[in-house]
Amino acid sequence: MFASFMPVLLVLAVASAFAALFLGLSYWLGPRRPSALKDSTYECGVPPRGTTHIRFFVRFFLVAIFFLLFDLEAVFLYPWVIQFKGMVANGQGLFALGEMGAFVLVLAVGFVYIWRKGGLEWQ
Repeated sequence: MFASFMPVLLVLAVASAFAALFLGLSYWLGPRRPSALKDSTYECGVPPRGTTHIRFFVRFFLVAIFFLLFDLEAVFLYPWVIQFKGMVANGQGLFALGEMGAFVLVLAVGFVYIWRKGGLEWQ
């Protein structure tokens, strides 16, 4: 069983080695000239005003949730559609349809929530 995981472990080891190598090279070769200006907060070239603890507009989070809902729908719905013909041939078509119906129902509930909270209204 360990042999079947060997390629995955090898890829993880190579990725970790590259990450450690390049982080180390960056630290070792990078310039270190700290100053008060470099250590200050950077706000797109504008000097920061006021406190950093501000409240974000709720619509930003609603749009983010909206994006995640339908991004996930596209990611999970496409492979399911590709495999559905095989599931019908194996006699699992109704079960697969029920599971996808539950998934779409959860997405629909999220969509209605965002709609009622005003996340789709642009002003």
